[in-house]
Amino acid sequence: MAHLLVLYRRIASAFSSLQSVMLLAVRLYWGFQFAQTGWGKLHNLAKITGFFASLNIPFPAFSAAFVSTLEFVGGILLMLGLFSRPVALLLACNMFVAYWTADHEALSAIFSDPGKFYAADPYTFLFASLMVLIFGAGFVAVDTPVAVRLKAVQ
Repeated sequence: MAHLLVLYRRIASAFSSLQSVMLLAVRLYWGFQFAQTGWGKLHNLAKITGFFASLNIPFPAFSAAFVSTLEFVGGILLMLGLFSRPVALLLACNMFVAYWTADHEALSAIFSDPGKFYAADPYTFLFASLMVLIFGAGFVAVDTPVAVRLKAVQ
């Protein structure tokens, strides 16, 4: 029994050591996806504004510019691992709003038809944002040396 416990601890430790690598992969891939989506929206603001207006989003022109910029700049910051948790919070809120406004039927079906929920466009963006928000950026991030530097200043 003791051998199994030792084996379990070694396996768990080995996989735990991959946490930063996984978070880096999530940040790089989904940060790029956010930046790319934001860039596309920034270059089609009139279309995005019209879409937001059709969803009855208040101040559609301002909202379109804000969301587009958030996704573009937030995606870049996510890739860098800079201000990771605040950016992830903003992006997660953005995805909740996307669910609420554009994919409300999928959001409503979270328990009755989960497939509809996780097949909706915001799902993977939301999931990636929540991963970074909850677990942080990992070791391979600009946030890491900044945090070390801030501790040294205190």
